[in-house]
Amino acid sequence: QVQLAESGGGLVQAGDSLRVWCAASGRAFSSYAVAWFRQAPAKEREFVAAIEWGSSGRTRYAGSAKGRFTISRDNVKDTVYLQMDSLKPEDTAVYYCAARLKTIATGIYDYTYWGQGTRVTVSS
Repeated sequence: QVQLAESGGGLVQAGDSLRVWCAASGRAFSSYAVAWFRQAPAKEREFVAAIEWGSSGRTRYAGSAKGRFTISRDNVKDTVYLQMDSLKPEDTAVYYCAARLKTIATGIYDYTYWGQGTRVTVSS
């Protein structure tokens, strides 16, 4: 079993930046793909960004995240980060970290392991 734990959420003002991160335990450097999803109240969970844990380091972003969010990794620490810049109120959501053993995917049902989420609130 792989355990994922998100941290770094909080309350920020629109236009601010915030970095959340996902720390993995129960596994070392591997060929996982790790993704960030988010879910706003009364809305479905949506894909935000993903990165491959392997040597390629390929990334993928949702349209809403391109140009504002950056996903990165620290393979030594088994940690994935999501740097969020120019935050908007519509970015308010619980952000979840998810992992799968294969390549990047964007569907929630493609991912096997999930964290409990970290809440990001962006005020106007």
